[in-house]
Amino acid sequence: MSELAAATSPPRDLHPGAAAAGDVTAPEWDWDAATRSRLERFLAERGLCDGPVSTRRIGDGHSNLTYLVSHGARQLVIRRPPPPPVPPGGHDVLREARLVAALRDSPVPVPAVLATARAGEVLDVPFYAMSFTGGPVVTTSTPTPLDTPATRREIGEALIDTLAELHAVDWRARHLDDLGRPEGFNARHVRRLGRLVADAHGALPPEFTVAEAWLRDHAPAESGASIVHNDYRIGNVIIEPGPPGRVAAVLDWELATIGDPLFDVGYFLASVPEPGEPLTPTQLLGTAQLEGGYPSRAELGARYAERTGRDLGGPSLSRLTWYTTLALWKLAALYEYSRRRAGTGSGDPYYTDPALVRSFLDAAHRTAGLPPLQQARPGSKEAQ
Repeated sequence: MSELAAATSPPRDLHPGAAAAGDVTAPEWDWDAATRSRLERFLAERGLCDGPVSTRRIGDGHSNLTYLVSHGARQLVIRRPPPPPVPPGGHDVLREARLVAALRDSPVPVPAVLATARAGEVLDVPFYAMSFTGGPVVTTSTPTPLDTPATRREIGEALIDTLAELHAVDWRARHLDDLGRPEGFNARHVRRLGRLVADAHGALPPEFTVAEAWLRDHAPAESGASIVHNDYRIGNVIIEPGPPGRVAAVLDWELATIGDPLFDVGYFLASVPEPGEPLTPTQLLGTAQLEGGYPSRAELGARYAERTGRDLGGPSLSRLTWYTTLALWKLAALYEYSRRRAGTGSGDPYYTDPALVRSFLDAAHRTAGLPPLQQARPGSKEAQ
């Protein structure tokens, strides 16, 4: 999706389709005897199984639905959209499969796309099958035997190195020219995000205005154009199960586009918690990074600059301030969007808590060096 659809379905680079970005909870769906039988036939015709399969839901269910499919000792993964209603252009699994397949022989570790199915071919929605990658997804703690300071540092460095590798991929040579519009990516982000939370007259909620003005006034020209994952964080990668700490696969490419690579860096750094700071909801998904050994935000940014040769503003990495602030403000807008949906009964009740929105806004103000917000929270009478 590339354009805002009637202000109800944000475009692909804004759509809150990933768990950290605040989508609604997916309606319940699971395989029954008939759909499982059709799946078995589909996989058998492609040499991916030769008998009955079992299916098990994996993942958090806030985005595309993911299932582990097993046939004896063989395992693969199926990705399909959630049941309707689906925003126009959202949850495009075949687009996701195309991107993952294009990256398969690149330095970026991704699963192999094994097969795709159009809507009506097996299910009433499209889906794709990909290889299963074993290993942990690190969230609130680092599992054994990766839980040593040296290996934790390796994991952190591998995360930023993988992001640098992604941004070096020649997306034109891989025929991904139509994946997004990199020109004007930064200013467009700010404008579109504002539309998500603006009223009928285009006015933003008061608590959003100061950071929005700062972002508009300081918006840099794009640093370049690359594939942008758009939700890159520790919880969206699989780590090799044993030392050294390496990335086995990058997951959840639903929001990927072509844009400014530094947005990915700012978003990633915004997801990294630091000791002594209040935690945003995204950082709560990666509190393992508070354990000894993981690199700090400054160290991660400096390593990215070293690996890519990009000018990030010297030792202070001042150029990343805008991108990190944008990422936090973006998440505030997406959570506010989802909070309003939840208030109408059409979204996940989790997002009804206005403190989630306020958490991102407070972090955006701290990052940009802006004055603290007043105590009124989004959704409160004072903030209306």
